[in-house]
Amino acid sequence: MLFVHSHHGFYFSHCFVARSPFEMNNQTDVTEFIFLGFSNHSKLQGLFFLVFLIIYLTTLLGNMLIMTATRISLALHTPMYYFLSNLSFLDICYTSTTIPVMLVNFFREKKTISYEGCLSQIFFLVTCAGTECVLLAAMAYDRYVAICHPLQYPVLMSVKVCGFLVSGSWLCGLVNSVTHTVLAATLTLCGPNQISHFLCDIPLLLKLSCSDTSLNESVLHVASATIGLSPCLFTGVSYILIISAILRIPSAQGRSKAFSTCASHLTVVVVFYGMANFNYDRPREGYSLDMDILVSVLFCVITPMLNPIIYSLRNKEVKGALRKLARGYVIPGKISV
Repeated sequence: MLFVHSHHGFYFSHCFVARSPFEMNNQTDVTEFIFLGFSNHSKLQGLFFLVFLIIYLTTLLGNMLIMTATRISLALHTPMYYFLSNLSFLDICYTSTTIPVMLVNFFREKKTISYEGCLSQIFFLVTCAGTECVLLAAMAYDRYVAICHPLQYPVLMSVKVCGFLVSGSWLCGLVNSVTHTVLAATLTLCGPNQISHFLCDIPLLLKLSCSDTSLNESVLHVASATIGLSPCLFTGVSYILIISAILRIPSAQGRSKAFSTCASHLTVVVVFYGMANFNYDRPREGYSLDMDILVSVLFCVITPMLNPIIYSLRNKEVKGALRKLARGYVIPGKISV
């Protein structure tokens, strides 16, 4: 499951169609793309701008508070919050790739993005999405070790291991993204240069291509299994083992305490993969442009905003650190995991 933003998902029926010499000669070089997302509601552009500006600022504020709290609160200098801080940084990068362009376009009659800008957006979106998939799996492993092997936790989740897991997550996302971006750059694109969305994504570029896209689609299938499905299955198996271990704890208080340590992450995982599956596994036909945009907004825009809210509402340590941060009682300390 590669998280590129299209309701078409990862298994496309886009086939190479032989073109006549006249059609090939008639193709034009695409230098910019026109976004059609939100174009059906010209009178609501101001309202859309205000709503998405509030969402963006809330996302930035929430994730920056989480990053600050995990940095300056000694109680949060643990592997779990080290991963959470990286997740917050990832969510900031994710939303900053799409929302600022969208906000500017709300004031433009012709909502455009350059060819180079489109490829850049694809690169950063695919990087962040792939990295988040692997990082959520790393966070699940952390919770598995903490609950199922608590005595070995300091060794299995050392500073070196945590750094390796985070670096590996980013490396997986970058390698995956570079591969898809380079392949997308080799496509021969024809008119029209209209994208039925508010952002660029690989499937929509494939639909505009005059050249053979079979290699691009094959790589998408491979990435779907390695970067998307594998971390998802790993996370699922981890939580099956975690829940099984929690149920074996004799006291109700012990079970409640153990579950509380992974409740926030489990909620984030359910929201992330739940919205992703709803976004990508819907039928291709029978949905309007407005519905496509709404579903994509839920996954691409709302999910990064919800993550810090979930952790601040369901986690006592984070709530305590945020309260102290708001009151100015926390003394900065050295970060460690």
